[in-house]
Amino acid sequence: MDAQENKRLIMEGYRLFQTGDIPALLARYRDDAEWVIPDAQSVPFAGTYHGKAEIAQFFARLDAAVDTIAFTPKEFIAEGDKVVVIGDATWSAKPTGRSFGGPWVHVFTVRDGKIAQFQSYTDTAAAEHAFLPDQAGQRPEAGAPMHH
Repeated sequence: MDAQENKRLIMEGYRLFQTGDIPALLARYRDDAEWVIPDAQSVPFAGTYHGKAEIAQFFARLDAAVDTIAFTPKEFIAEGDKVVVIGDATWSAKPTGRSFGGPWVHVFTVRDGKIAQFQSYTDTAAAEHAFLPDQAGQRPEAGAPMHH
């Protein structure tokens, strides 16, 4: 596949993610694919996943942990076997109700017409904060109701 075909493969993958068709999305991955989300201690879906079964676990953990407020891929850049996607997202952490997000970059490596690797780059501090339980003595967030 050439760079433009790789780009179309990735664009179709985002469409499938946004419509919730995870089985069809996973069909675009190699059996030995690697999925890497930056490590973040309190984020339940962070980490590295190997193979389609573990990548499916990522999507199940993501669905259990967040509600999507906005998820927008904005630019797709393809060269050789790489496709870089720049976008932004806003999520709500289900355990705390706090929203987080911002810009992200996803880097895909395509081999033999299927996705071999996914690497995400994003603000892990914002996600960490959104999932941390409230602790006594913390300053309330702006706009949060104060308890007396």
